[in-house]
Amino acid sequence: MSTSASTSSSGKNNHLSPKPQSRHRSSSSVGNINVGDTSPSLSTMATSSSSRRKSNARLIELQKESKSDFAIAKKLIIGFRELTYRQTWILPLIVLIIAFSTYYLSSPSGEIHQFLKDMIVPSYHVPGTDQYGKGVNDFKFVGFYALFFTFLREFMMCCVLRPLSIFFGIKKEAKQKRFLEQTYAMFYYGLSGPIGLWIMSRTPLWWFKTTPMYLEYPHKTHEIYFKVFYLGQAAFWVQQSVVLILQLEKPRKDFKELVLHHIITIALIWCSYRFHFTWIGIEVFITMDVSDFFLALSKTLNYLDSKLTGPFFVFFIGVWVYLRHYINLKILWSVLTEFKTVGEWELNWETQQYKCYISQPITFALIFALQLVNAYWLFLILRILSRYIFAGDKKDERSDDEEEDDGETQEAEDKKHQ
Repeated sequence: MSTSASTSSSGKNNHLSPKPQSRHRSSSSVGNINVGDTSPSLSTMATSSSSRRKSNARLIELQKESKSDFAIAKKLIIGFRELTYRQTWILPLIVLIIAFSTYYLSSPSGEIHQFLKDMIVPSYHVPGTDQYGKGVNDFKFVGFYALFFTFLREFMMCCVLRPLSIFFGIKKEAKQKRFLEQTYAMFYYGLSGPIGLWIMSRTPLWWFKTTPMYLEYPHKTHEIYFKVFYLGQAAFWVQQSVVLILQLEKPRKDFKELVLHHIITIALIWCSYRFHFTWIGIEVFITMDVSDFFLALSKTLNYLDSKLTGPFFVFFIGVWVYLRHYINLKILWSVLTEFKTVGEWELNWETQQYKCYISQPITFALIFALQLVNAYWLFLILRILSRYIFAGDKKDERSDDEEEDDGETQEAEDKKHQ
């Protein structure tokens, strides 16, 4: 392997950059919480030795002299492959551009235009109202915007958040990846949380009221803001789940809990949307999103070695307990007490009245399962807090070992295949 090829830095992970000899200062375990809803992205997934070897081979090929038109064309293809390997947002962007261009340039009466319209624009507007119904086209909408979230996530990480991490002096690969994931979570939940609260404020649900969930059931139509937000959340979680499934490398310590959480969340989204329990769903969404913002911010402060990490960690625990436990337990209690007694209580497929003896235990079981996962994560969070308060434990041995193992394993694999 040539010297220039072996020292080239990848825009994706900088796999071949020299490793620092001195050990970095240990981060505090306070704020570095190995829990949460954020899955790795394509740009932060662990990179195998096979993919690094292929990248090195492409770099070597690009350095060769090209005299014929065929060789130049081959180099263009190889260069594009290497570019998309480093900049993981390019391919999703190309697909989005093709879809939007075809939609706007095609004939409005054509089948292709209508097919793309069902994916890009919310369907089932109720004439003469500001309400939108539901149907199979909503699956297309969710699938398309899952692709959009793939582009957005990868673009933010490659072009915005990675340079930001370098600006803050975070250069170690494993720590940088965690920083990217948490700052993207801050970006997304920092938008979805306030938007969800605003939408809830436009309904009788404000502030986390439970009786209107059942009094005005079934909620078969919604205004456009509500529908786009709800389906957008579904698209976000579908995209998260797909990336999680594609994680072929060594899973994290809470991988099983994370998978279970994603399965429960998607089941809640689909069931609540299909059977018109969306007013329950939006309250659960908000409790998750707002608490996730503070979780991500707590982790980010730790990665930046901020003096605010400790005090903010305590504040975050308060937010987590209030939203993910007090409010969710309040919703669970309402399912046990108000679900049957408030509003109609019958199973009628023709009128789409599903608030009945079948849906009550299913609704309770799904939210309770989510509560169990949250309770497990709360146990881990409180254990970190207790160690910090009573044992003065400021060292996160799990994080340091994870980062060192990551670097040592990559170095060994690279040397093995050179």
